Amino acid sequence: MGRKLENAKALYMEGIRDGNAREAVTKYTGDRYTQHSTGVADGVEGFVAFFLPFIERNPVRDIRIVRGFEDGQYVFVQAYQDINNGEARWITTDLFDTDADDRIIEHWDVIAPVVDDTVSGHSQIDGPTEITDLDATARNKALVSEFLHQVLVNGHVERIADFISTEEYIQHNPQVADGIDGFAVFASALAEQGLEMRYEDVFKVVGQGNFVVSYSRMRLGDDQYAVFDIFRVKDGKIVEHWDNMEKILPKDQWGNSGKF
Repeated sequence: MGRKLENAKALYMEGIRDGNAREAVTKYTGDRYTQHSTGVADGVEGFVAFFLPFIERNPVRDIRIVRGFEDGQYVFVQAYQDINNGEARWITTDLFDTDADDRIIEHWDVIAPVVDDTVSGHSQIDGPTEITDLDATARNKALVSEFLHQVLVNGHVERIADFISTEEYIQHNPQVADGIDGFAVFASALAEQGLEMRYEDVFKVVGQGNFVVSYSRMRLGDDQYAVFDIFRVKDGKIVEHWDNMEKILPKDQWGNSGKF
């Protein structure tokens, strides 16, 4: 595990789980800390102002880092949070930018509630976590980028089998069944409701080995969402998918410059 990933995990575990917000954010962030979690203001003081009351309100904080990796200056982590013995449970996906000293200087996140009753029977976080195939990182990122732009942005759904395995596609989106057919059924259900799902912008694509993560702006009907997608790639095809989405609030409710 590299120092960047260690710092990102420590900010979570020491700062939020263990309740040492000021000490952790001071220790693990750089000369600036630009924040895109819309309820949190920029900088050390913004982090402290948000998390000290959170820690006081929620004395029991079970936080686990499920997946994480580094890609150059960027760090990605996926976390599970159980607050006050099940009072609230969240899946959090986070992207961090770092400086030359591996300290965190910028942060984007998406937070969504845990869903127990999923269509596929898989949870939002189960499945492989081991990073393999390090020599395939660039190829896998290129595959996922092409999938995102061709299928999800430009709408060429007829090309889906060029990117997703027709033999194995494990789905962790709570509303979608396994396999390419599961994706098609989900899209049809949205259409029946008069809803169109379209990715408007792919903001970042990062990856390490067999895992590739994208952060995007998506439109669903009249609403915009910030979405993290996690893909596992094997033998040149996407074989597993996790995601996390959060509705983008009106600008007058932002505590900073926004989700992107």
